[in-house]
Amino acid sequence: MKPRRVVITGMGMLSPIGNSPERVLASLREGRSGVRNMPAWNAWKDLHTRVGATVEGLDEKSIPRESRRSMGRVALLAAAAAEQALAHARVDRELLRSGRAGISVGQTVGSPLATEMFFETMRTEGVRALKSTTFLQLMSHSAAANLALMFKVTGRVWAPAAACASSSQAIGQSYETIRDGYQDLMLCGGSEELHVTTAATFDILGGTSRAFNESPSSTPRPFDRRRDGLVVGEGAGIIVLEELSHALKRGVPILGEVLGFATHCDAEHMSAPARSGMARTMAACLESAGMRASDVDYINAHATGTPLGDATEAQATGDVVGGDIPISSTKGFTGHTLAACGALEVAFSVLMMNNGFIAPTLNLDDLDPACEGLRHVRELEERPVRRVLSNNFAFGGVNTSLLLGLPS
Repeated sequence: MKPRRVVITGMGMLSPIGNSPERVLASLREGRSGVRNMPAWNAWKDLHTRVGATVEGLDEKSIPRESRRSMGRVALLAAAAAEQALAHARVDRELLRSGRAGISVGQTVGSPLATEMFFETMRTEGVRALKSTTFLQLMSHSAAANLALMFKVTGRVWAPAAACASSSQAIGQSYETIRDGYQDLMLCGGSEELHVTTAATFDILGGTSRAFNESPSSTPRPFDRRRDGLVVGEGAGIIVLEELSHALKRGVPILGEVLGFATHCDAEHMSAPARSGMARTMAACLESAGMRASDVDYINAHATGTPLGDATEAQATGDVVGGDIPISSTKGFTGHTLAACGALEVAFSVLMMNNGFIAPTLNLDDLDPACEGLRHVRELEERPVRRVLSNNFAFGGVNTSLLLGLPS
């Protein structure tokens, strides 16, 4: 069977810089940060970071009550983004029930708040006090399972859990599923719920930003000499992928196309990045699309603002594409939304392609010499963008690259 072309027909996003394409577009153009002070975290002993990137304005009641009962915030964010994406793509709900549509939505863990409540109730009140729906909120495939039930999806349902690479794996997995003829449409992406335990996890590894607690919008600082760690965030990004002729038959606008995908593992270290593994994944993605580095107009970097991670990624990127292609990290705007970041960054890249500009790396004021050799974008650039290489690199050495293009 000849590989089928896979296009993007809808996007839904809830992010620290906006909950609609229009709001996100304005934030990217205006350099508006979504990072804010987290005063509630002052209560936690020995927690150094006091900044986070939250989603404001989630209307939980927009989700039907019968669906909400088994959803924690991580699933609610995914559901709201999915509703937005399906409306954007004008998807008939009967199509979702046909068996030819599927779901791949990742999350790092189940709802942290639901997990906290589960164990606190069990500890203080005993097993009989537990709610029967709490486990459904804290299970690691809560977002995917809840979306499948909410939309009555009878096709394939996957729930990648690879931390920062979760939603880019979900998109790549969906791309391959449609390309090879197993489904005609996939609802894919990822969701992340912010909780103090997430901040603490990175804090004890020395990975969080702490020098800018009094000036939240000044951090994170990807590739900058003064970067001091990542800022944990939350959000959800859901993408509607569809086989090209299927989309044309439905008569819906085509926003972009997935041209290539690769995911590989370093198999070297649980938390330290590997230059060779990152480079191998980027090169494999280009090869899968039959493209060369010179065919790429922009690179959306994973760069989270950690000293080692950004430098390693910069070196690996230079190994594959050289130093002429514009590169920026949109995490300067959103912080690190973990399982949601890959899908949100795909959405941001599609917005940039369709509107002819490249957003800069926010807070990149003084380039670290360890990150030199690339064409860093420090101010907004108005220019045509036809193809984007979007990269994400996760703990465990799990690497992903997606190649996106404008429809041709």
